[in-house]
Amino acid sequence: MRLRKATLALATALATAATCAVATTGGPAQAAPPTKQMEDLDRGLISVRSGSGNLVSWRLLGTDPDGVSFNLYRGSTRIVSGLTAATSYLDNGAAADASYTVRAVTGGTEQGPSPASLRFTGGAYLDVPIQPPSGGTTPDGVSYTYSANDASVGDLDGDGQYEIVLKWDPSNAKDNSQSGYTGNVFVDAYRLNGARLWRVDLGRNIRAGAHYTQFQVYDYDGDGRAEVAMKTADGTRDGAGAVIGNSGADHRNSSGYVLSGPEYLTMFNGLTGAAMSTVNYDPPRGTVSSWGDSYGNRVDRFLAGTAYLDGERPSLIMARGYYTRSVIAAWDFRNGTLTKRWTFDSNSAGSQYAGQGSHSLSVGDVDADGRDEIVYGAMAVNDNGTGMWSTRTGHGDAQHLGDLDPARAGLEYFKVSESTSQPGSLYIDPRTGQILWQTASGSDNGRGVAGDISTVRVASEFWSAADGNLRSVTGNNAGRKPSSANFLVWWDGDPVRELLDQTRIDKYGTDGDTRLLTASGVHSNNGTKATPSLSADLFGDWREEVVWPTSDNRALRIYSTTIPTDRRLYTLMHDPLYRVSVAWQNTAYNQPPHTGFFLGDRMPTPPRPDIYVR
Repeated sequence: MRLRKATLALATALATAATCAVATTGGPAQAAPPTKQMEDLDRGLISVRSGSGNLVSWRLLGTDPDGVSFNLYRGSTRIVSGLTAATSYLDNGAAADASYTVRAVTGGTEQGPSPASLRFTGGAYLDVPIQPPSGGTTPDGVSYTYSANDASVGDLDGDGQYEIVLKWDPSNAKDNSQSGYTGNVFVDAYRLNGARLWRVDLGRNIRAGAHYTQFQVYDYDGDGRAEVAMKTADGTRDGAGAVIGNSGADHRNSSGYVLSGPEYLTMFNGLTGAAMSTVNYDPPRGTVSSWGDSYGNRVDRFLAGTAYLDGERPSLIMARGYYTRSVIAAWDFRNGTLTKRWTFDSNSAGSQYAGQGSHSLSVGDVDADGRDEIVYGAMAVNDNGTGMWSTRTGHGDAQHLGDLDPARAGLEYFKVSESTSQPGSLYIDPRTGQILWQTASGSDNGRGVAGDISTVRVASEFWSAADGNLRSVTGNNAGRKPSSANFLVWWDGDPVRELLDQTRIDKYGTDGDTRLLTASGVHSNNGTKATPSLSADLFGDWREEVVWPTSDNRALRIYSTTIPTDRRLYTLMHDPLYRVSVAWQNTAYNQPPHTGFFLGDRMPTPPRPDIYVR
């Protein structure tokens, strides 16, 4: 395994020497937790065709020293030296098939070469071949086929490059409110050249749909290779062919629901797909009706995430329920075994926490103590599993946690509400749960977005489906509402974010939006949600890539920007809040990731990430 030696001992000593107040308890100051362990990434060097040249870009790592510069080579020829501005270069006039390497220069000494550039052979996109599962027929005679759905990434083999983990949904996938059998759910892992590492068949006792299978990809045990975690059941077959539980069991009822039989949580080896640790899923379903109905809708609403609960190492978050009872379980994976850290249950935590969850969750250090909290719709749970606050404004469809206003210390939080008796949208201080402003109630607000999309003001803007206005951080009218309310992406050369919806990217303007990309030969996912398989800073400089499946589901098409930039930022994947946001992005109603620092117009220089790598 490739190891980049980090000054772990020094980082830990410095962190231990610092102190911080315990904001939630008002208790005495205590030693700050150590810095966070993150992925040991390579330079992620890519070459994308831009006009008559190649836009070559690479990562500035969170572990790079101050003042690092870069030398860029085309083949064996150094074409530019001492780059200290953007970590990208437009090589005008270069052949499309040119190969590049980049070398860091520290203390006047040129370091070794990066791996050769990954060339986007489609010009602006790279196709990663994938292999659809064979279709089938349900017990009631309905045939089905498969489409590529949500994806995530992790360094599964420890070489510094991401692999892709992909969920396949059958064409008869169901919302929990809909009866009927579904085909099996499959989860694959692929290298960027299309080589499939493994396939997990979740089996007949895991129903297909957006709310059932929430998978997490992260290095939970700190060995430099990512694992994959998800809920399993009798008949699940791991990537090595071994069956979990009773292979012959069929717990489906005549309506296609699975409301009996054991439920498991499994941690899979990211390289082989083999099940490494399987435990009983927490919380168990118990009595179906205790979750809000008796036919199987609310009992099987699952969410998942990843959080640095101790401030240094990641824990797995698995949850059940949000309309009525909400239960969140935190797990550690150490020495090959899943062990429970804590369980939060609204039944015991208090009625103020019942019915407050959303169709997703967010994770971040909201109280600035170095440890992550779980922001679960209209409530938050502390890093130790105790309730922090509840706005008591109920369930919602979308939420956004990040540094949305550089004038306020820490993070901010924006969410929308589904109940017509609650505020349509809310802007919240996530440290305390204080509602800073809200919009009128009166409708089921199904979309809401927060991000800096305009240069008119220094901070993010906010908008939603049920509000006719674009709003500022003060809640005031901020001008024309954007043409979409879905995803966001950092795409062009400035730090203002662009609009991502369906299979297109638009630039917001006060008089109208401008189309920057219309992806061809691809499809969006999840019906009217129209989300990509994944959007994240996967390669190159700090700008984000977008992954859509091709129309025939034979490839994942990864688009990267062709627009030069003069900005130099650390790779967003070394920002802890952004990285865990990418991990939970595929959960239920997908939401875009945000950074733990303000990334927008007239942004201050972000701090160096407080991280180490193995």
